[in-house]
Amino acid sequence: MRILVTGGLGFIGSHFARRLATAGDEVVVLDKLTYAGNPANLDGVSHELHIGDIASPADVERAAGGCEAIVNFAAETHVDRSLLGAAEFIHTDVHGTYVLLEHARSAGVRVVQVSTDEVYGDVPPGESSTESDPLRPSSPYAASKAGGDLLVLAHVRTFGVDAAITRGSNTYGPNQYPEKLIPLFVTNALDGEPLPLYGDGRQTRDWLHVSDHCAAIELVLRRGEPGGVYNVGGGCELPNLDVAERILELTGAPRDLLRHVEDRPGHDRRYSLDSARLRALGWQPERTFEDGLAETVEWYRARRDWWEPLRSGEHFRAYAERQYGRRLAQG
Repeated sequence: MRILVTGGLGFIGSHFARRLATAGDEVVVLDKLTYAGNPANLDGVSHELHIGDIASPADVERAAGGCEAIVNFAAETHVDRSLLGAAEFIHTDVHGTYVLLEHARSAGVRVVQVSTDEVYGDVPPGESSTESDPLRPSSPYAASKAGGDLLVLAHVRTFGVDAAITRGSNTYGPNQYPEKLIPLFVTNALDGEPLPLYGDGRQTRDWLHVSDHCAAIELVLRRGEPGGVYNVGGGCELPNLDVAERILELTGAPRDLLRHVEDRPGHDRRYSLDSARLRALGWQPERTFEDGLAETVEWYRARRDWWEPLRSGEHFRAYAERQYGRRLAQG
């Protein structure tokens, strides 16, 4: 198949593009090349690259010509950044998704919308979110992704667009921009810098290795039902505090680097996904968190050439100071 991967220079998108190329598919990438997009993520991968914005019909038309399917990873994704300013999230995650769906409507191509468990909001202990649960997003990021999901379902029902949605849990692995929890804490620990842990650190997340996430998305691309929504949960729920302590142990960094700081507004306490619908298609995660985290730490230890230029850049330094500078000073 000739497949358009939007956001294919980012973290999960680049892993997915690599997976498709290995399977023999013809990969076309459309990426806006924001701070989180890195051409080095696709080194050695055969692909056709278009620099552009999914919110631009002309850019989408140019990149998607001749493609049989679109897998949409293009998104503003970081909750913390959405709290600092939501306009870009709405532009990309809502309007951009609309533009892709309108192209799919006119061209008759399949779409897979890559979404997040955060659209469900807080999940009480002992419960897990199912695909039919109401959407209760807490952050501007989660709300923008929920908006994109609803547009997908509306286009399926009203216009007959062949589209499906995946909602993944917290994903980790190599090549992740060092602002999310695991790569931030790993690179901070390797550099001997504080690990800023929000609140009491007992917020619980379900961890999923990027290779397992991409396997699930590919399965939905090839076998998912039109209008189908599929939760992709790693089945490994851990408090952020436990993850931080494991990172300190794996990096050999001292525990006094761990710093509890002021929590962020609206911070969800727990996410949990019921992935029975996807498992019925034959998917299950293969990478344990213990092995996956150890391999991820070793990748960052070995690939300073990849992440040090990112951390020294203006985008990362300005964001880190704005987000953590005051919190760490008060801690």
